[in-house]
Amino acid sequence: MRVIGGRAKGRRLQSPKGPGVRPTSDRVREALFNILSPRIAGCSFLDLCAGTGAVGIEALSRGAESATFVEKDAKTASLIRKNLEATGLADRAAVWVMDFRRALTELGRKGQRFNIVFVDPPYRLGQEDAALTELAAGNLLVKGGLVVTESDSSHLPAAEVENLFCWRREKYGDTTLSFYRIKEA
Repeated sequence: MRVIGGRAKGRRLQSPKGPGVRPTSDRVREALFNILSPRIAGCSFLDLCAGTGAVGIEALSRGAESATFVEKDAKTASLIRKNLEATGLADRAAVWVMDFRRALTELGRKGQRFNIVFVDPPYRLGQEDAALTELAAGNLLVKGGLVVTESDSSHLPAAEVENLFCWRREKYGDTTLSFYRIKEA
């Protein structure tokens, strides 16, 4: 089951309403998963600043073993849980209701590690670099793991943040996906 287009089991995923809500577009999500497809099956996926949860749900629907969703807004996190139930994927997911910085600290403290981390904070606030810094310091990636940020094309995150370096960028209109991995020693 795939949820491209925001649909699963014939139902549209619920999405929060409001001026601060900017779900990842279907076009960008399709492109992201075309790039990530060889790495998805069996992976551990972290959807940071998850919003609707559509990206993490897509990862689960394509065979990710598990997904952790981090969303600071309790009402939005509740919608993620409803979307997970509606898609039948809740048993492979965890939803954390807290700020991404605190969540990354807690995930690291618990020894959680991920194959893929997707970071999609509100645009133009510079939070991508903050998340990359936390991820670099937190030992949250498995060997060979990836971090992908979604950002406004006019405000790209740094090409290098501590031990993470950007090895690929893909632009889709006003949106850019930046792909990071750990520098080899």
